[in-house]
Amino acid sequence: MALTVLVVDDDAAFRALAARLLEQLGVAEIVTATDAASASIQAAARRPQAMFVDVELPDRDGVDLAEEFVTLPWSPRVMLISIDSDASNAIRDNTHEGRLSFVPKEELANGVLNSFLFGP
Repeated sequence: MALTVLVVDDDAAFRALAARLLEQLGVAEIVTATDAASASIQAAARRPQAMFVDVELPDRDGVDLAEEFVTLPWSPRVMLISIDSDASNAIRDNTHEGRLSFVPKEELANGVLNSFLFGP
């Protein structure tokens, strides 16, 4: 099965970096969005199997968006990301039944992407 991944982040440089990392892992389709509104449209249209959602988006709280995404009928994997490694403290109490995970952006290249997308 070809894997589709949605990356939601308002930082163009990070979206480009994430796309390159995902391409190196063999992800078939990488979809990007700069805000929650466009992410919701892309999610409905493309039905990605995995999503990376920035905690701070310009039009909506990323945690709330991610919590919405984990309830989608096709059950995508959803990971919250942030440049602020301390964001995990604020997120921990808000995660949807433990179905959301968090990783600081600087740790994405350390094997986290591969294990998140394809398992341990």
